This record gives sequence, C-alpha cells and structure tokens, in this order.
Amino acid sequence: MFSASFIDKDIQVVKPSYETPQVVSKGDAADDPAIWFNKSNPSKSLIFGTDKRSGVYTYNLNGEKVNYTELGNINNIDTRTINITDDDGLDLGPYSFIFASNRTLNSLDIWAFSDTNMNLAIDNNNFNLPKKPYIRAKSDVEVYGVCGGYDKTFGLIAFLTADGSSEIELWSYSSLGLTLLTTFKNGNAIQSEGCVYDDENRTLFISEEQDRGILRAYNIDDELDFSSPIVIDNRSGYINGDPEGVTIYKTSEKEGYVIVSSQGDDTFNLYDRLSPYKYIGSFKIGHFKEIDGVTDTDGISAINFNLNNDFKRGLFVAQDGTNDGKLKVKRQNFKLVSFDEILKSLDL
Repeated sequence: MFSASFIDKDIQVVKPSYETPQVVSKGDAADDPAIWFNKSNPSKSLIFGTDKRSGVYTYNLNGEKVNYTELGNINNIDTRTINITDDDGLDLGPYSFIFASNRTLNSLDIWAFSDTNMNLAIDNNNFNLPKKPYIRAKSDVEVYGVCGGYDKTFGLIAFLTADGSSEIELWSYSSLGLTLLTTFKNGNAIQSEGCVYDDENRTLFISEEQDRGILRAYNIDDELDFSSPIVIDNRSGYINGDPEGVTIYKTSEKEGYVIVSSQGDDTFNLYDRLSPYKYIGSFKIGHFKEIDGVTDTDGISAINFNLNNDFKRGLFVAQDGTNDGKLKVKRQNFKLVSFDEILKSLDL
C-alpha cells in the first residue's frame, strides 16, 4: 500500500484565530484538547485542555481561560453529549460527559453535567470542573490516552490506551457504574495514545507511536472482535514521526474527514472518514499577527457547527509544542483555527 519511504505532500498553510494563555507547568505539559458544543448557545461553547503535569483548563471560543482545576497528571480528555431518560422513561434532557485519563491515580475519570446546569453556570461566569469526578474506575494498564463515544449497542463507552504497551481497554458506563467490557491489543504497538471514536460508523481510529507511526481503524461489532484492523497510513505513506493526535470533522451523519497530527513535520493530514480512508491533503498552522505557528503537536480536536462569526463552519484546536516559536519550549498552549480556513486551503 505504501512506498518504501515517506511520501512528499503538498502542504497548505492556515492562520490561527486565537491562542490560549500558556499552561502553568513548564516544558512539555499542555497535551490534549476537547470541544464541548453548547446546543442552547453555540457561541458559549467550551474548550477543555489538559496540562498533563497538573490538571485541566477550560477556555472560551476566544481562547480565554474560564477555569483551571488542579487534578494531577491528566493526560488526555474527551467529551460526549447524549440525551438521558430515567428508569421510568422520563426524558431528562441532554447530559454532557467529560472523560479524562488520570495518570496520577491510574484511572478513568468521568464528569457528568446536565446541559441546563452547564449553561446556567456559564451564564453566571462560575463554571468549573470539580476536583472530584462523577465516577472513577481504576485501570489494569498504565493509563495514557482516552477517547469517549456513544455506541448503539454498548451505550456510553471509553477507550483507554496504555503507556509502553499495545493494550487498549474498552469501558462502558451505565446506571450500574463503569464496566470493563474487554481488553485488546493495537497490533503489536509499543505505545498508543491518540484515538477518536466515530459513533455513527462504529469505528475506532487510533494511532501507534514510537517505531512505526501507524494510524489504524477498527470497525466495532457486537462481538467486540478487534482482530482485523485496517492500516490507514504509516511512515511509509504520509505520516512523518508520531501520529499523536486524532480527531474527526463530520460533514454529514456518516461522512467527513479523519484528521491526524503528523508530528515529525508539524502538519495535519486529512483522510476520508469512510473506508478505504483515502488521503486527502495536509495543512499546517502558520504565524498570524501576534500568534506564533504550531509545531510538535500532541492532541487535536475538531467540530462542525456554526459556533459564531469566527467559526461559522466549525473549529479546530491544536496543542502547540513550541509556543514561543523557538527551539526551546517554555510553557505550551493551544491554538484555535477556523475550519473554514482549512476547507478553503484544501479546496474542499
């Protein structure tokens, strides 16, 4: 499928709209963002970003800090919003869940909020992520990355990746609590981190770091058979270095783009969301006004909703590994990019 060496690619440059303040920890600390879509008031949607040495930040769509909670070594973060009914079938409305991989406690942490209460807190300028999650489960692996999802069979789920091994845990949440459904191996990966679950297509996209730099797709079935993944790309294709961050930009219920951060050349690759996951193109985030460009990216997140005048066709958020634009990293941050910029640059 791939040639013997890295394939040259035509890289488009997009400009950032905003950047967040630097995280509190020095060095390699900012890691993974997640976007929460506010259905009631899209312009007041939120961005969560991890400082993997200390906790979680909450930002608004201008990149301004809303809240910071010291939680320990929170590596990755993700969100899902689903409609909840009680045991009697009464509609309780939308609830949002925030998933985090807690390396201090080696656990999967989940916060749960009614969207009504989140909106009220945002309107009153007092939203915060509590120090104690709604529910927590101890993992049997050395936790690293996490991605959440909603599956038609298993309900609210989360995948936990392991540091230094190929093992992946699949958890489900219900009124009974958190249940470990299965553990499987991501090939013979030395390490996996970045992942995203495609709810509508029942597909897990997950990266392999270290020696090979592979992006895989696992089609989920009711038997939870993970034995036949599809290799989408690797370092003999369009990936340079580690494919650290993985996210999805949806253009319809089942169509859109899978995006992966190609860390070695500071770019982001787009692939078709549907099999055979054709490579579409690449972009990088350049300098614009007082905002420096993005290099050495870890986590990324994307969403396709009209949020405000800045983000009419959605938002892309990327961790910036060298925030000062120099070789020496001081304190890192996150950059916000209008997805309209990306679509236009790649003629999509």
